[in-house]
Amino acid sequence: MNGFRISPEALDLEALRAGCLSLRAGAFTSFEGWVRDLNEGEAVLRLEYEAYASMAEKEGGRILKEAEQRWPLLALVAEHRVGLLEIGDCAVYVGVASMHRAAAFEACRYVIDEVKERVPIWKKEHYATGVTGWINCHKVPDNTESE
Repeated sequence: MNGFRISPEALDLEALRAGCLSLRAGAFTSFEGWVRDLNEGEAVLRLEYEAYASMAEKEGGRILKEAEQRWPLLALVAEHRVGLLEIGDCAVYVGVASMHRAAAFEACRYVIDEVKERVPIWKKEHYATGVTGWINCHKVPDNTESE
């Protein structure tokens, strides 16, 4: 299983992990990003994610291809949730299987860091005070060339 997906549904962590299983794998590493209840000292009630889905999946796919070119991987999957998420929900998942642990760790770190930097996904925090605010909004990459 390889691929990057935007999902409006809760992430199926068991299925994502199962998609990375391989008898050739000696290592599996994953990252789960969860909705937490505090940000910069403010109580958070929930998060809301929006994405330019087609562009996000295309850019996410590029990131996964880059990782596959840099490390000898057996499986690589990443999925990001959109919509309204509650405290404790999983917002993003990255799973990597490889023959050796170094490649799995390095590729997993690379993918999540690049997804956070380059993929057009925006996060809105809903605070206990009733205030809401978009955070971590950044410029969408200008990768308009088609594949």
